[in-house]
Amino acid sequence: MALQYNLSKVYEISENDIDFAYQIVNLFLEEVPVEIKSMKVGIDEKDYSRVYTSAHKIKPSLDLLGMDLAYDENLEIMSWTKSEGKRKEIKEIYKSLKERVDLAVKELKKDFKLA
Repeated sequence: MALQYNLSKVYEISENDIDFAYQIVNLFLEEVPVEIKSMKVGIDEKDYSRVYTSAHKIKPSLDLLGMDLAYDENLEIMSWTKSEGKRKEIKEIYKSLKERVDLAVKELKKDFKLA
């Protein structure tokens, strides 16, 4: 049973198309961890544009997979880039977002029997 994600939106828009769900999951697994790493580099280097670009890229995936808390944290990170805010708070938000994504990746790989 999935705890970190919810595919109800995916099934709703695809009329329960399993192949479509599989494509969305694969897209998430390929792109989101890469962008999460890019966000970390951007945060460390105070490269607000890079962080924003990565956060913006993963936003639809987080939404489609019903990862509401991760989605909200991602929005906070996007907002932080616009205001070029303090780094201390953003590191904690990023850490939480990364943990949620890592858990979702693990669950998705297990649930969809992917290596």
